[in-house]
Amino acid sequence: MRFKVIQKILGLLLALFSLTLIPPLVMSITMADGIEYAFVSAIFVTLFLGLFLWLPVRKFKGELKLRDGFLVVVLFWLVLSFSGAIPFIVVDDPKMTVIDAIFESMSGLTTTGATVLTGLEDLPVSLLFYRQLLQWLGGMGIIVLAVAVLPMLGIGGMQLYRAETPGPMKDAKLTPRITETAKMLWYIYLALTIFCTIGFYISGMSFFDAVCHSFSTVAIGGFSTHDQSIGYFNSWQIEAVTIVFMFLAGVNFSLHFLAWRSKSLKHYFEDSEFLMYLALLLSVFLICFLGLMLNNVLSGEIVTSLRASLFQAISMGTTAGFSTEDFQAWPAFLPVILILLSFAGGCAGSTGGGIKVVRCLLLYKQGVREIRRLIHPNAILNITMGNKAVSNRVIEAVWGFFAAYVAVFLLLMLALMVTGLDQITAFSAVAACLNNLGPGLGTVSEHYGNISAAAKSLLCLAMLLGRLEIFTLLVILTPSFWKT
Repeated sequence: MRFKVIQKILGLLLALFSLTLIPPLVMSITMADGIEYAFVSAIFVTLFLGLFLWLPVRKFKGELKLRDGFLVVVLFWLVLSFSGAIPFIVVDDPKMTVIDAIFESMSGLTTTGATVLTGLEDLPVSLLFYRQLLQWLGGMGIIVLAVAVLPMLGIGGMQLYRAETPGPMKDAKLTPRITETAKMLWYIYLALTIFCTIGFYISGMSFFDAVCHSFSTVAIGGFSTHDQSIGYFNSWQIEAVTIVFMFLAGVNFSLHFLAWRSKSLKHYFEDSEFLMYLALLLSVFLICFLGLMLNNVLSGEIVTSLRASLFQAISMGTTAGFSTEDFQAWPAFLPVILILLSFAGGCAGSTGGGIKVVRCLLLYKQGVREIRRLIHPNAILNITMGNKAVSNRVIEAVWGFFAAYVAVFLLLMLALMVTGLDQITAFSAVAACLNNLGPGLGTVSEHYGNISAAAKSLLCLAMLLGRLEIFTLLVILTPSFWKT
């Protein structure tokens, strides 16, 4: 383990993050909302800590190995979440406990969207902007950004990228060089954000709300500047823009790149994961629509039911977590279906959470193969995607991830029940945080402010596990990881 290299990169990344606190500081000063001291404190602490780590080893040169990359990513997300909590801790209104501040910061950076705050309309404008900015930075991953804009991290850049990016097949690159790949991802991400902002603004949002909601929409985060989320605007145009960009952000960004480069949409419809992603969302949309109509919910109006069903299916399926209706009050099976949809989540290589659609697809194909083997025990049956055979190593990795996911989910749910939460609340809270979804059922249907500090701590762990796809965090807890 090359601890000096790890220390050097961690210090640089923290210093980089301190720069992202400048925009909310400028906004606080410009708007005179009186909390600029909170951002000055956060900038000072984060920059000081970054320089403290970097200066003693700034001249040290060494190669970053894969194990070092995993440790950098985990340590950075932990330290970043604590640093990101500083403005929430320091600010006088709202007055937040340390665990509440860490929860809010972790939720933002992991794009979970779970919140302990209420009365959002009364919060300082710069603090609202800061919450949305956390999600935008966390959406693509600030480490991928660092690899793109700091060529000095080229030593071992692929190791950071592998540890950070989602999905079972992490070696795929859009361009030959990893820094160019990271830059291309951020160009696509930035373009989607700009177009989403324009769409919201044209649809009737104020410029501030348009920017803030574009941040959380493209990041598939779910934070809003209003307690009623997107439902506050009561506008079908705004809902339509949200649906489009949630859907696009849940698609593998590699497909966006290929479509842009070839100026053709054929790559989307040639991709098995995209087709399953589309099929899942449409299926749940139809189930919700029929459920609402048959139970005469929303006064049985067809247009209203179509609008609400489509929005909630896309929102939950992509793990964005926005809402326009109180879907928790829908007929009993519909909220459960929506929560279960979040387990699949977005596509690999997207900003969505969950298990990822490609893993669900591979699990399904593996199940079908095992059934066929019972019928033809001597047959050689390959699993294919895009007319290419998938190696058994990938299938084994998917099964291993699924097993670890189920085990972690059950352990966290049982631990939450020990803290006093009922079964429905515990189940939905773990699902919402592990899948980086946000809204849950029961006690956490509106916000997470009323649960205990112990429960919030467990859910912070769930959010981090979900953002780093479990193995990135679990691997550093194994004894073999620390053996030289």
